[in-house]
Amino acid sequence: MNEKNFSNAERAQVLVQALPYIRRYTGKIVVVKYGGNAMVNEQLKQQVMEDVVLLWLIGVKVVLVHGGGPEISQIMGKLGKEAVFVDGLRVTDRETVDIVQMVLAGKINKTLVNLLEMHGSQAMGISGMDGRLIEAEMRDERLGFVGEVTKVNIAPVTDLLEKGYIPVISTLGCDRQGNAYNINGDTAAAHVAGALGAERLIMLSDIPGLLRDKDDPSTLIPELTITEAHALREQGVISGGMIPKVECCIQAIRQGVKKVIIMDGRVPHSILMELLTDEGAGTMVRGAQE
Repeated sequence: MNEKNFSNAERAQVLVQALPYIRRYTGKIVVVKYGGNAMVNEQLKQQVMEDVVLLWLIGVKVVLVHGGGPEISQIMGKLGKEAVFVDGLRVTDRETVDIVQMVLAGKINKTLVNLLEMHGSQAMGISGMDGRLIEAEMRDERLGFVGEVTKVNIAPVTDLLEKGYIPVISTLGCDRQGNAYNINGDTAAAHVAGALGAERLIMLSDIPGLLRDKDDPSTLIPELTITEAHALREQGVISGGMIPKVECCIQAIRQGVKKVIIMDGRVPHSILMELLTDEGAGTMVRGAQE
């Protein structure tokens, strides 16, 4: 609908229709994992920030967990360093982990904090290394300093939420010896959401959700249980890069997250569509009991 033809009465009706959903999520924790195309497109970035701030304004406790793979690769290229991937994970030597730390905990994290503040919220940026939020160990020697999460110390996040901030978390971790690790964004978000017992984990991706036919968006699977997810993997429906993403969803649910949604971050205001309307967006993964 054209905004100029959107009357005040229609605006009021939209708000009234959103009221039950606002009641449902006010005071609850929602973790948003943000990355991919929704991060590199400036217009979409602004819309994601608007969604997060609106949720914060109506009393939702939003936690933003972000990656930044494309920008890391871009900076590596400028420094004359080639990005190498094994099984979808970035090979991270000591020089690369320094670049990752600089880009994630520095430029990207502070840019997102600034955008959230400019849209009227209070935000605070931290990395998984702050307060030993994410403790990790080396996942595979072939990958170098790519971390496997061993422990989450969630107090820095809950402290920020209690003081009314939106925590903005970059996906780094560290071990007891002081080594920094690059942590997969989906994995970090699942562990953080699990430690918080979040109501929802929203994973913004560059696909519509889980598809029965990866080349046909009309085959979107709107909802599935953990049991159904395992069956779809055996059938080959869940394959390739979707396997670790769905595994992260399952891990989050087993750690106490109510529901996890994989949705297309390229769709404007997809977060609000999911949480504040009956339309929903993407694929919802849930436990067997609901």
